[in-house]
Amino acid sequence: MAQQEGMSSAPVRVLEEALGMGLTTAGATTDEVAAEGIYYLEHITITEPSEDDFEYEEIPDDNFSIPEGEEDLAKTIHLVQEQDTDTQILEQETILPSKPVIPEVIEDFLCNFLIKMGMTRTLDCFQSEWYELLQKKVTDLPANGNVPDVYNQIMLLETENRNLKKDLKHFKQAAEKARENLLKIQKERDYHRMHHKRTVQEKTKLINDLKGLKLHYASYEPTIKVLHEKHQALLKEKMLISLERDKAVGKISGLQATLKTIDAGQNVHFPIITVGHYCEKENRPEGPTQACLRAAREQNKCKMLMKGNAKPTAPSQMVKCQIFPEVKKDSEFPIDMQPNLDVNLCKENPCPAKFDYKLSNILRLHELPVSCILMHPCKDMLISCSEDRLWKLVNIPKGNVLLTGSGHTDWLSGCCVHPSENKLATSSGDTTVKLWDLSKGNCILTLEGHSHAVWSCTWHSCGNFVASASLDMTSKIWDVNSERCRYTLYGHTDSVNSIEFFPFSNTLLTGSADKTLSIWDARTGKCEHSLYGHMHSINDATFTPRGHIIASCDTCGVIKLWDFRKLLPIVSIDIGPSPSNEVNFDSTGRVLAQASSNGIIHLLDLTSGHIHKLMGHESEAQTVAFTHDGKYLYSGGSDGTIRSWC
Repeated sequence: MAQQEGMSSAPVRVLEEALGMGLTTAGATTDEVAAEGIYYLEHITITEPSEDDFEYEEIPDDNFSIPEGEEDLAKTIHLVQEQDTDTQILEQETILPSKPVIPEVIEDFLCNFLIKMGMTRTLDCFQSEWYELLQKKVTDLPANGNVPDVYNQIMLLETENRNLKKDLKHFKQAAEKARENLLKIQKERDYHRMHHKRTVQEKTKLINDLKGLKLHYASYEPTIKVLHEKHQALLKEKMLISLERDKAVGKISGLQATLKTIDAGQNVHFPIITVGHYCEKENRPEGPTQACLRAAREQNKCKMLMKGNAKPTAPSQMVKCQIFPEVKKDSEFPIDMQPNLDVNLCKENPCPAKFDYKLSNILRLHELPVSCILMHPCKDMLISCSEDRLWKLVNIPKGNVLLTGSGHTDWLSGCCVHPSENKLATSSGDTTVKLWDLSKGNCILTLEGHSHAVWSCTWHSCGNFVASASLDMTSKIWDVNSERCRYTLYGHTDSVNSIEFFPFSNTLLTGSADKTLSIWDARTGKCEHSLYGHMHSINDATFTPRGHIIASCDTCGVIKLWDFRKLLPIVSIDIGPSPSNEVNFDSTGRVLAQASSNGIIHLLDLTSGHIHKLMGHESEAQTVAFTHDGKYLYSGGSDGTIRSWC
C-alpha cells in the first residue's frame, strides 16, 4: 500500500508542479497586466472641425427614433436588443492577453552565470560533463525544473543596483561640480555686492561734494560778477588813458621838434625831454647794446654841432665826438595805430557767401605733408610750406611754381607775408624764423633764440616786427631793424601753437596747448587777458577781417567763437571727434573754414549756423585758405597735395 501510494503520489506531484507552474505563470501574467495597466474600449465622439467660427451644439443620440416606413414591431425589438448588447459590451472591461514569460532553464542559467563571471575553464568542464550526462540519459530533467523566479529577480535587481550605483556616482560628481560653481558664484556675488556698496558710497560722497561745491560757487558768484564789472570798467579806463597818453606824447614830440628848430636857428640849447613807455628795463643796469646805442646818439649830436660851428668851443665836446661802431637802432611801436573796435578796419567783400564749392584741381607740389597755405595780399598767388623743408610761390589757378625757397634744416610749420608784399617770414622745426626776399627767393635774415620748434609766425602791420610761437612754451617779438628779440612772452604752461597780430594794432593773440587763449600788449610784452573754455589743446586761432570775432579750434574738433570787444565766448560748435588742424575766415567774415584730420573741409555759415562739408582729400587736411574774392578755396593735405575748390 505504501508503494502504491508512493507510486500514485508521484504523478500527482508532477501534475501539481505542472499546475503550480501554470498558476504561477497565470499569476505572473496577471501581475504584469496589472503593472502595465488594463485596456478598455471607450465611447469616443469625434467632431469635425467647422470652417466657420460658429460653435455648434452637440446633439445626443440617446433618444432613438424609428425612421418612417419601418413601424414593424419585430424589427423595432431587434434593434433595441442590439443597442442593449452594444451598451453592455462597451461597459465590460476588456483585458488584452499578455505575452507569456518563459522561465529560464537551469543549465542556461548556470552557463550564463559562468560567462558573466568570466569562468571559462569551469564553463568548459560543466558543458562537457553536462552533455555526457545528457547522452547517457542519467539526468532527470523534469525533476530539475527551471530556475525559480526569485533568482531571476535577484539578477535583475543586481543589474538595476549596479546601474543605480553608476547613476549615483554621476549624480555625486554633478552635485560636486554644482557645489563648486555655487561657491564660485557666491564669491562673485559677494564681491560685486561689496563693489556695489563701495560705488554707492563713492557716489554719495561725490554728490555731497558736488552740492558743497555748488554752494561754494554760489557764494562766490556775486563777488566774481562784481569783480568782472570792475575789470571791464578798468579796461575801458585803461584804453581811454592810453589814448590820452598817446595824444600827449604826440604833442610833446611836436614841442621837441619846435625846440630843435629854435635851437638850430638861435643856437640856444634846451634840455631834451625824453618821453616814452615806462618799462622795467629802464631801471636795470645798462648793457653793451644800450651803451653802443647811447654812444651812437652822442656821436650824431657831435656831428650836428660840427655842422653848426666850424670849430668846437670846448675840449669836452671833442671827447663826446669819439668814433663808435655803427649800431642799428631799435624800432618804435606805432602809437597812432590804436584798434577801433566799432569801425570796420577792412573793406568787406560785397559778394554773397559761397558754400557750393566743388573739387576742380589737384596740385602736387610737395613730397611731404603741406603745413601751411597763404594767399598773396594782392596778386593771384599762393605760398605753400611743407615738411620737405621747402616753400613755394605758386601762380593760381593754373598751379605753376614761380619760386622755391630752401634753407631751413627741418620741416616748415607756417609763413606770413610782409605788409609791403616783398618779404616773407617762415617758421620751422629747426627753432628759427627766416625772412626771405620774395623777388629773388633768398634768405635775408635768420632769427634765432627759441629752444624748441617754432609753430607759427606773424607780421606787425607796420612791418618792423615779427612775432613767433614755439614749443618751448614762449612767444617772442623780434625787431627786424635791430635784428634782435625785443620781448619774450612768458605765461603759457604748454606749447604755444598759434600767434597772430590784431589788424592795425599792437595787440597779439596766442593759442596754446594749455587750453587757453592769451591777449598780449606787444609794446610791453605783458599778458592783458586770458580766455578759458576749451577742454583740449588749441591748435589754431584767428581774427575775422573786421577783427571783432576770434575763432579757435582744438584737438577734439571743437570750434569756439569769441567776442573780442567783450572778451566773452559766443558759441561752441563740436565737429569732432577728429582734430581740427586750422580755421580761417573768408573775406566777408561770414564763412569759417575748418581743416579736419579726417580729410573733410567743414564750412560754417555764421549767419544761419549750417555746416557744409567738402570731401575730396585722401588723407588728413592740414590747412585751408580762401582767395580774396571768395571764388576759390585751397586746402593742403598730408599727401603733399593742394586741392583747389571752386
